[in-house]
Amino acid sequence: MHALRCSAGNGIGNAIGGGIRRTLSYVLGIETSCDDTGIAIVDTAGRVRSNVLESQQEFHTRYGGIIPPRAQDLHRARIESAYQRCLAEAQLQPEQLTAIAVTTRPGLPMSLLVGLRFARHLARRLQKPLLPVHHMEAHALQARMEQPEHIRFPFLCLLASGGHCQLAVVHGPGRLALLGQTLDDAPGEAFDKIGRRLRLHILPEYRLWNGGRAIEHAAQLASDPLAYEFPLPLAQQRNCHFSFAGIKNNSFRAIRTRERTERTPPDGVISNYGDFCAGLLRAVSRHLMHRTQRAIEYCLLPQVGLLGDAPPTLVMSGGVANNDAIFANIAHLAAQYGWQSFRPSKRYCSDNGVMIAWHGVEQLLRDGKGSLRFDYDHIDVQGTAGFAESHEEAVTAAALKCKWIQPLG
Repeated sequence: MHALRCSAGNGIGNAIGGGIRRTLSYVLGIETSCDDTGIAIVDTAGRVRSNVLESQQEFHTRYGGIIPPRAQDLHRARIESAYQRCLAEAQLQPEQLTAIAVTTRPGLPMSLLVGLRFARHLARRLQKPLLPVHHMEAHALQARMEQPEHIRFPFLCLLASGGHCQLAVVHGPGRLALLGQTLDDAPGEAFDKIGRRLRLHILPEYRLWNGGRAIEHAAQLASDPLAYEFPLPLAQQRNCHFSFAGIKNNSFRAIRTRERTERTPPDGVISNYGDFCAGLLRAVSRHLMHRTQRAIEYCLLPQVGLLGDAPPTLVMSGGVANNDAIFANIAHLAAQYGWQSFRPSKRYCSDNGVMIAWHGVEQLLRDGKGSLRFDYDHIDVQGTAGFAESHEEAVTAAALKCKWIQPLG
């Protein structure tokens, strides 16, 4: 997919209320929920005017995980220069901004505070409204910026990242209905921990890559992709929840067994790491597919009616949507039901300022200028945050039995 270039006369522009429809408006998005400082400007025609991303990955990779106080320090050190670069790239003056959108939840509180305080400072100085953004909602809505004519509310979304794994029906900003979520680890988190235990970072080509990217690449080297089998998590539970702790622990045991068998040195990697990564990817794909399949079938129940008259659509978003093997399986699943499937462009799957700015645009589309907020001090951060509705108990009560769609290959 490529970034949409559209005019205010398309479906999005027609949805914009009041004066926003008649004149192009610009929203600044600020993202500091974890370890990336992202600042971007998106206009109400869906065009990305600028996108600046300062990644901390290289720093945190050296220490085996994110250190919140250091992440906060790095955000503070970089956010002003990122903002100035963003304005220069967009060729805009600060006064031309219509609103400032900022991630306020969920995330690392110490990191979120840096973004919110900077956003407050800008909003007060420029006398612009401040739009608080739910980080996972922003991921869910991002694909609409690029495919507005195909992705219409409501739609089913699989959100899979380093910190979350959720299934939700998306009716609009602030209107998500949760169907299921992870009970323990997130898939990206599991990939990172397994990649470190496998010691893929020892290999020069993977030295600076996150676990998910390294595992996806290594899986392509497999000579026997069925050499490793993993038990299916939550196989007896007829809900839409996820669990990746079992896959992680089984991975650790499999790696340890192989290391003992071939006497792998402490600074070495098992010889058939490609086969292992292929088996791991298949196990994660299968688990994601099963829970998503049940969500699809729940949405299709006549008495539920969650999707209304909208074209049946499945969106995968979040950092794990970058994984081509996993997305291919999710798209394959959707196709078996005659559903369309989408994901954002890869540059927008992981955390970025564009998705925050676009969420701000979606708020303008929904509300117009009438409800824009100038009560800066009443906006605060939240480390954890849910969605507006939950159908988790209803999904469990439905106890749907599915005829499973198998992964590709």
